[in-house]
Amino acid sequence: MDDLVDAVVEDDRWTATDLEALAAQACAAALRECGYDPAGFEIGLLACDDGRIAALNADFRDRARPTNVLSWPAQHLVADAPGAVPPGPAADPFEARTHLGDIAIAYDTVAREAAAQGKPVADHCRHLLVHGTLHLLGYDHISEKDALLMEGVERRALATLGVADPY
Repeated sequence: MDDLVDAVVEDDRWTATDLEALAAQACAAALRECGYDPAGFEIGLLACDDGRIAALNADFRDRARPTNVLSWPAQHLVADAPGAVPPGPAADPFEARTHLGDIAIAYDTVAREAAAQGKPVADHCRHLLVHGTLHLLGYDHISEKDALLMEGVERRALATLGVADPY
């Protein structure tokens, strides 16, 4: 699990959360909840601030404003029907680990949301990293059925980490 998350920390405020260990735990919990062995995967993580994530959001989603988390799946995994589980990622035959994709998370927005919701920054961060990992696995929340499926997986994964139901 130590090699699951390859983190680049651009904003030093993340160091107070022990982000790399927290991210490895959260991403692994999401993978296990979906039936995958975390040892077979790797995820890139950018721990940044609102300015950086706003620029990424503008570049990739045409939304020039900060957000809490963004994800870029390495594979296009789409469920066959609303509310259905997405197909599993294809293993990379040339690598010991399959790269699932990349996640960016913004300290300013995460801290602001955690304060507004009255929860620890670390717990909110765990939730967002589970959420981002599920996006890498093809889960989405566009339709109500997809949102219910994704939220259920999030709740179960977070419970294994001792994090209260975020919904």
